[in-house]
Amino acid sequence: MQLDHSFTVPAGIDDAWMLFQDLGRVARCMPGAVLDTLDGDSFSGRVKVKAGAVQMSYRGEGTVTRDGTARSMFLDLSGSETRGAGTASARVTATLSDAPAGTLVRVRTDLDITGRPAQFGRGIMTEVGDRIVQQFATRLEELLRDAGPAPSPTSTTSTAQNLPGGPATEPEAIDLGAAALPVLLRKAAAPAAAVLCAVVVIQLLRRRTRG
Repeated sequence: MQLDHSFTVPAGIDDAWMLFQDLGRVARCMPGAVLDTLDGDSFSGRVKVKAGAVQMSYRGEGTVTRDGTARSMFLDLSGSETRGAGTASARVTATLSDAPAGTLVRVRTDLDITGRPAQFGRGIMTEVGDRIVQQFATRLEELLRDAGPAPSPTSTTSTAQNLPGGPATEPEAIDLGAAALPVLLRKAAAPAAAVLCAVVVIQLLRRRTRG
């Protein structure tokens, strides 16, 4: 499935682009994710999600390429459940452009997912993605406000031991169930209203028959 999201970073495009070069800092803003290793343009990490009482942990790896002229980043990601048969792969394109409030970031994700999260479908996954992207954008804004844009990288190699924030820890699970609940309720609203109307009509007919 293809998912499209966008958000605005309150910084000039040059500062925003510089920040996005530092995957170690940016990854800390992504809900539910932990970056374990970073070696040049290759990295590995973990993601944890939950849907109700069910928790799923993914371990994966990826690569990033950049187009400085177009201010675009391309990420190839793949992973699998640590305890299960589910898999996920994605091709993510993030493009930065000038905006009145700072820098507009457009993100297009070509996602291929199997296992339990696939049951949500494209509509719910888009809504879930919107909520995750908004959390990500809020954390980026806090990062920019507290620390400013990242300095130009002087080294292309990092490991989990010297990534920002110290050794990698267990990620806090993204609650897909909570994010998807409003969508499920909206989808159920029309059928529920139809059932309610049918019940009311039946009750009225019964009263008239008895009368």
